[in-house]
Amino acid sequence: MKGLILAAPLALIVAVPLAAQETATATASEAAAAATPAPTWAFEESDLAAEDGYVFGQLDNGMRYVIRQNATPEGTGLVRMEVGAGRLDERDNERGLAHFVEHMAFNGSTNVPEGEMVKLLERLGLAFGADTNAATAFDYTQYRLDLPNNDPELLGTALMLMRETASELLFDVDAVERERGVLLAERRDRTTFARLNAADQIDFFVPGSQLANRFPVIDREDIGTADAATLKGFWERNYIPEKTTLVVVGDFDPAAVEAAIRERFGDWQAKQGEPQPGAGPINPDYKDAIDIYVDPALDEQITLAANAEWIERKDTAQNRRDALMRSIGYSILGRRFTRLTRSEEPPFRSAGVGTSDVFEAGRQTTLSVNAIAGRWEEGLQAAVGLYRQFLAFGVTEAEIAEQIARRRTGLENAIAGKATRSHAAFVGRAINLARNDRVPTSPDFNLALFEQVAAEATPKAVMAAVQADLVPLEQPLIRYQGRTTPEGGEQALRSAWDTAMAQPVAPLETVATAEWNYTEFGAPGSVVSDETGDALGIRRIIFDNGVRLNLKKTALQEDRVSVAVTIDGGNFLESREQPLLTDLTGLFAAGGLGQYSQDELQSVLAGRSASFAIGSGTDSFRISRGTTPRDLELQLQLIAAYLTDPGYRPEPITRFRNSLDDFYARVTATPSSALGNASGAILSDNDPRFTLPEQETFKALDFDVLRDAISDRLAKGAMEVAIVGDFDEARAIDLVAKTLAALPEREAAFRDYPESRKRTFTAQRGEKTIYHDGERDQALVSYVWPTRDYADPVASIELNMLRAVIDLEITEALREKLGKAYSPGVGNSQSRYYDGYGTFGIRAGVEVNEVEATREAIEATVARLRQTAVSDDVMQRARQPILEGLDNTLKTNGSWMRYTVRAQSQTDTIPRYLAAKDRYTAVTAERLREVAEQYLTADGAVKFVALPRPEEAASSPE
Repeated sequence: MKGLILAAPLALIVAVPLAAQETATATASEAAAAATPAPTWAFEESDLAAEDGYVFGQLDNGMRYVIRQNATPEGTGLVRMEVGAGRLDERDNERGLAHFVEHMAFNGSTNVPEGEMVKLLERLGLAFGADTNAATAFDYTQYRLDLPNNDPELLGTALMLMRETASELLFDVDAVERERGVLLAERRDRTTFARLNAADQIDFFVPGSQLANRFPVIDREDIGTADAATLKGFWERNYIPEKTTLVVVGDFDPAAVEAAIRERFGDWQAKQGEPQPGAGPINPDYKDAIDIYVDPALDEQITLAANAEWIERKDTAQNRRDALMRSIGYSILGRRFTRLTRSEEPPFRSAGVGTSDVFEAGRQTTLSVNAIAGRWEEGLQAAVGLYRQFLAFGVTEAEIAEQIARRRTGLENAIAGKATRSHAAFVGRAINLARNDRVPTSPDFNLALFEQVAAEATPKAVMAAVQADLVPLEQPLIRYQGRTTPEGGEQALRSAWDTAMAQPVAPLETVATAEWNYTEFGAPGSVVSDETGDALGIRRIIFDNGVRLNLKKTALQEDRVSVAVTIDGGNFLESREQPLLTDLTGLFAAGGLGQYSQDELQSVLAGRSASFAIGSGTDSFRISRGTTPRDLELQLQLIAAYLTDPGYRPEPITRFRNSLDDFYARVTATPSSALGNASGAILSDNDPRFTLPEQETFKALDFDVLRDAISDRLAKGAMEVAIVGDFDEARAIDLVAKTLAALPEREAAFRDYPESRKRTFTAQRGEKTIYHDGERDQALVSYVWPTRDYADPVASIELNMLRAVIDLEITEALREKLGKAYSPGVGNSQSRYYDGYGTFGIRAGVEVNEVEATREAIEATVARLRQTAVSDDVMQRARQPILEGLDNTLKTNGSWMRYTVRAQSQTDTIPRYLAAKDRYTAVTAERLREVAEQYLTADGAVKFVALPRPEEAASSPE
């Protein structure tokens, strides 16, 4: 399996990629039937058949391609080009160059001048970053284009750009030097406590391996010194047809796509490639070593590991059955760990056991314990005890039944929704085939195979499968990470492991699974109003208890239903005097119901598509869940049960308090976290509602505070229910009538909360310094201006267009011209809820010694935009991605929900959407200059800079 170490246990093990072979284009069934000595695709030598509908092919030069026609969303498409070369392919003088080459794909080729690729795509409606991107991994480099329409010319442009990357890059010396600064900035910004911890982790568990040697940290990369010739050498050696796979999925004619691929890539000259170096060596005999890694921002974690030889498991029906059987066992053990974290006094925050491949170099079993601060030994003892109990006494029939029910439902849902699978789902399966030799079998086959396993899944069979896979944790590698060295050091760690292994274990105490009992909520409500009167065809209903219901039936996702319930209140229940009343809303679901704990609910609902979570928004509470037509009734019953009989059990409060030490240890761990946690207080003149409280203040919160704050709103507050997707309207109305509309009478309208709507922007403008405790070379520059609220739709559109324009201009100034910042950002927000409140922001992560130059560049760019209207080309590049996004808005259930969720209480949303395209089109460059002049004044911003903390600096911001 090609994948990073220390991943979660793999449910399915895939085979090693095989060498490419020339074959004729074929459908899945035709290709599978063609016996070849060296197969091009994994299904050619497997007893598994690829699902019908794909087109698989290979050009004479060795390049492979996969095409799939799909119309979800309609009129759009995805193009991916994956080169089977990454960090592992770097020679000792090329460390980091796989990523450097990825960057150079956007910096000049035979037919596209430097800097023009991104601009070309923006003119066609693709936003850089959102729709245009690339990624480098250890074993591959992938280029991605998300096409906002299915115009053949746009597809042709996408294929042209992929071909330019594959064979036409120039590596101009000056372009390389300009891009070097961007790469160094990216590496600087990504060098965090978490990245450095990961590097130490890999160094310890697989020392001396190619994986460790090529891990991207500062002392293992040559990007600061590599020249254009070396970069080009890596590219020429690795960007070759036989290592490349092109995937096109979307609303296209497959024959036309195939012809276009052959025309564009057919003359790419074949070259002999080098095999990819392995990720090892990984020594199975490497044992009994200890590593202690300390950083002030880290949580406390103990990881035990053992290495073994890699096992080749090709993708066959039997290997999948074996993988499914052991995945049931691993999931049962994971469920036991989760149950323990939900106890009244949990011994750890989380724990897990899994076995995964280290690419094709080895296998590794790990037991990881995320400990409560200062209690690592207790956590280790408990986790090892559960692990040993699992091995000694096995699993129960009831545990197997729960896992089977959960998996079966997922597979049945996949069959029911297979006709409207997304582009991304098909792309993922095609890439998995190309990269990992994983055959893209059909949902129907997957369920049938699973049922074979379910019929044989006895406790003995499940345990045999797991034990055949586990690497015994004998004399394990032991790694500790935390904020301080554990008392007793290495000896204490070894002693704790020995003690944990010596403690007696007892069989699992079994608990019977209860039945679902929340089915009656009173006399069904009656409809008092029912109309469909807007341009989007949303049906609006009001029940006699005041509940409003909005319905939008779509055919965008078969067998999928989205449910949202909005209830009056939210953060508007808080005040300056009581600013934390709703902060624990996110824990409400974990408190369970009156009749069931959260853990019991998981078993009761196993095999059903129903769940619950609630969040607190500015003016309301929101429950947003996904279900199926079959389980819509249960989903509504579950919501009604939580509103009428919440459990408020204390266990989640304990878990919350146990997490606070780790959270506050990271408050200033990076420039971004330091600024994000301090800026709210500064911008609001220390309004407690927008200020991070002291840790002890958070720790004092409990469910009594939350219950007192929200119970009245959950019982009486105005409620608006929205249902979007594949459902029968009459049945949905009936189900709401029996559940939410059967509850006691509610307020008819959402409250206004005039006092809560008051929010000010500080009058103290100018420079503000925040100190962080991250890397000493990192700084973050940020400008925030006050603007206006959301009330005027034209003004909101003008500010959003200004955001898009300044994003282009700031990126050009800081990244492309100066190479000072990797990913500068521009943000714009107008509040619907706080009267007159809105902000406009620009930020950039930079080198500490580049702060002043960055400020000068930002201020010069904004000053120019206040004085001079931008060009028509900049306007098109800013506007076209927005217009394409509007054209594609109503192609997903999620987008429909945006306009359905409060169609009755926020009636302006739909008219604003319908007028948006014309309003964006009407915005002129001169008008944007006026908007910039109005809001982005020279002395109107709060100018933040986050700098490394001097040793003598106080912890509070200046």
